[in-house]
Amino acid sequence: MLHEINQIIRHAQNARRKGIKCAFVSVVALQGSSYRRPGVRMLVCEDGTMVGAVSGGCVEKEVQKQSQSVLKDGKPKLMMYDGRVRLGCEGILYVLIELFEPQDGFFDAFENLKASRSEFSIESLYSIKETHRFRGGSRIIFPEGSFKLSTYSEVEDLDLFTQQVLKAFRLIIVGSEHDAVELTKFASGAGWEVTVVAPPDDPKDISYFPGAHSYLGITEQEFDQLAFDPQTAVVLMAHSFVKDLKYLSVLRDKKLTYIGLLGPARRRERLLHELIEKYGDLEDTFLDAIHGPAGINIGAETAQEISISIMSEILSVFRNEKPISLKDKSGSIH
Repeated sequence: MLHEINQIIRHAQNARRKGIKCAFVSVVALQGSSYRRPGVRMLVCEDGTMVGAVSGGCVEKEVQKQSQSVLKDGKPKLMMYDGRVRLGCEGILYVLIELFEPQDGFFDAFENLKASRSEFSIESLYSIKETHRFRGGSRIIFPEGSFKLSTYSEVEDLDLFTQQVLKAFRLIIVGSEHDAVELTKFASGAGWEVTVVAPPDDPKDISYFPGAHSYLGITEQEFDQLAFDPQTAVVLMAHSFVKDLKYLSVLRDKKLTYIGLLGPARRRERLLHELIEKYGDLEDTFLDAIHGPAGINIGAETAQEISISIMSEILSVFRNEKPISLKDKSGSIH
């Protein structure tokens, strides 16, 4: 979710420098089911560009049309989109459209928040009543303060939609071979913050890893100084038993949800045996976090397919979902 909001804010900042007005669009309520849920957002600018999406593509043209009055007079608007009538879907979307005019200091505060990997929330005031349809607005609440996103806001008799936005999901890849390059591409494309770690004598740099947030040529001692938080997964893919053992040993006392290992199960057992021989008993939480061989069984063969397999397993672990075909899942898919 942060990835989408980041794209919206970056584009809005560039548009503002050029004097182009933009509308901030938020799905704030839903009756029934929809392709996406409340909390999804997009940006509509007066030059015709749109960033983000609030559906699978069926609602965006209507959002762009409805945004024109907001761009013209600055008044917010609640748009209702009944997919049952127009598309045969099962839901009614309530979409708040407001002029994007954040308070001074907002853009700097947002960049500082991303750098500190902090969480924040977005509050949106709205009403589905016809008499209150042109009232409302949103604000973003950072740890150090809040910023209104539009200048027009009324609070009387309005409903409140609150969304908690987690810090960016981070993937640390230990390794610099071809499969690490592909995993970096796929993970960064999904909006993950990717850090590539390699030994200091590795000749590569960040230019080898399109989409990477950072590249670190460091020893296992320096690796131990990195910040590992609950939104971080680690995949060891150095293709060296000795190197994997060194970096894995650092992770034994970290509170991680996912640690991926390449190679067969017997290689994993050998790594764990070496760790036990050196450090004694290992914590159950550490052992539970280890997934080796990394990935889910989708018949992956190429580096690209293996990347999809690994990312799918990471998502299933963090979302606490067992990988199955959606056709076999009872109830809602969300």
